Amino acid sequence: MTGADTPEHLARRFEEHRGRLGAVAYRMLGSLAEAEDAVQETWLRLARTGADGIGNLGGWLTTVTGRVCLDMLRSRAARREEPMAEDGGAFVPDPVLGPLPAGDPEQQALHADSVGLALLVVLETLEPAERLAFVLHDMFAVPFDDIAAVVERTPAATRQLASRARRRARAAAPGADPDLGRQRKALEAFMAASRAGDLEALVAVLHPDVVLRADAGASLSRLVRGARTVAEQARSFRQDALETRFLLVNGAVGVLARRAGQPLSLLTVTVVDDRITELYILADTDRLDRLELTAA
Repeated sequence: MTGADTPEHLARRFEEHRGRLGAVAYRMLGSLAEAEDAVQETWLRLARTGADGIGNLGGWLTTVTGRVCLDMLRSRAARREEPMAEDGGAFVPDPVLGPLPAGDPEQQALHADSVGLALLVVLETLEPAERLAFVLHDMFAVPFDDIAAVVERTPAATRQLASRARRRARAAAPGADPDLGRQRKALEAFMAASRAGDLEALVAVLHPDVVLRADAGASLSRLVRGARTVAEQARSFRQDALETRFLLVNGAVGVLARRAGQPLSLLTVTVVDDRITELYILADTDRLDRLELTAA
């Protein structure tokens, strides 16, 4: 066996692509744990087949990861008793956390590649084949001919799948402000008004058509619309003795709330024209406990 054929060499080659494969799987599944499972399954398939005859290992691995995720999405859909709501309901995907970037513009630009929660919520409402076509083609530049083989459609039909998904994706948070400073200012105003119980100040920082998604687990999640209704809900969130810390959540400013060191909730927002158009609250303590909060 040559050095190029050894399991160790194959594993090293796979590790060179692990980051990209994890990004594909996360966008496909919206779950960090399931994304890790999908990447591991891709490795097992490569280990079984070897790399002989694979001219473009990165492309092969990306396509295989997409196929694994497609199977997982179809299995997930089959288990659901009710279809996902058109707007994603109160579902909040697993967030990717990190520290807020420094003032250096180059550092601030690093968050631009993040996929926002608004887009992930939209992706969750797509049919599995639509999601695959959009993610692989639009986000990772996989040719339609390669995707067509995975979804068992013609390239033209696969192109239509991606087009339908693209129209939905473009409707996610249109005109969202990417400036982290303005996001933080709006979020700080929201938090201050919430702590003070100031209904009018809350309404002022919220867009009239604001949507709140609060995901505390299946039985406790809620979807709330409209500035005044959301403001009333926000006043009820007021709690004393909370420790709060700002951090980056999928490329946007968010805030983690803890009590006695235990995470209670993670909040992030979408801001348009200095007003909050969407709020995402993850308050499922089981899911929060699984996040790498110490690294953020």
